[in-house]
Amino acid sequence: MSKPLNGWRLRAGQLGILAVLIILWEVLTHPEWLPPIYFDNANQAAFFFGRPFEVMGIIADWFLGGEIYSHLGITLFETMMAFAIGTVFGLGMGLWMALSDTASALLDPYIKAANSMPRVILAPIFAVWFGLGVWSKVALGVTLVFFIVFFNVYQGVREVSPTLLANAKMLGAKPRQLLRSVYLPSATSWVFSSLHTSVGLAFVGAVVGEYLGSAAGVGYLILQAEGQFDVNTVFAGILVLTAFALFLDAVVGVVERRLMVWQPKAGQTERL
Repeated sequence: MSKPLNGWRLRAGQLGILAVLIILWEVLTHPEWLPPIYFDNANQAAFFFGRPFEVMGIIADWFLGGEIYSHLGITLFETMMAFAIGTVFGLGMGLWMALSDTASALLDPYIKAANSMPRVILAPIFAVWFGLGVWSKVALGVTLVFFIVFFNVYQGVREVSPTLLANAKMLGAKPRQLLRSVYLPSATSWVFSSLHTSVGLAFVGAVVGEYLGSAAGVGYLILQAEGQFDVNTVFAGILVLTAFALFLDAVVGVVERRLMVWQPKAGQTERL
């Protein structure tokens, strides 16, 4: 079995794949660079899929001209608020229901029913309740983040080893000590696993809300571009959102590594 890439080789490989994809995208949308049999398809491809260097030019103009900052600030605020509120509520509800059999039995059908509901259809309702400002987008994002965090925390606490719990109780551990020293460490890895997914969902909630009614935000810019059939601007907005979603995911990863120093890595486990 070959060793996994790491360090600069891994980064070089990742950047190489990205460069190949961008070059391929650009070539397939330039009819003059292709055999004559492909000319018509290339013209259509340029219309429907845009051209990467034009997309990058739009992104550069946005940042150099300052147009994007106010829109991006609004979208990031909506995303961060939805992420924070959804995580706190998901963590709290997950712990409560996992530790209380009565609450779990009573609320389980309602949680499952709410989770099965397509949350996107709630966006117009939130717009009526909270208006067309940022809070309707935050509310939609919270509904997307909450269930991911809730189910992961609930499962993490439920899967605590009964033997570990019995030993801790034999040593005289109180309920608060069990929560701090047993339940929370057990659920931590599940929580961070859910947070990596929740970052993207928080962006989804913010952008979908902006689609359905707003006067600012990156989702608003994308919607305006779609109305003008400007696919290059659409892709520019998508790439900007993707870059910041990856940045926030990386921040979550840094926090995870600092808080999970006690957990052995895969390579360390194999050596043991």
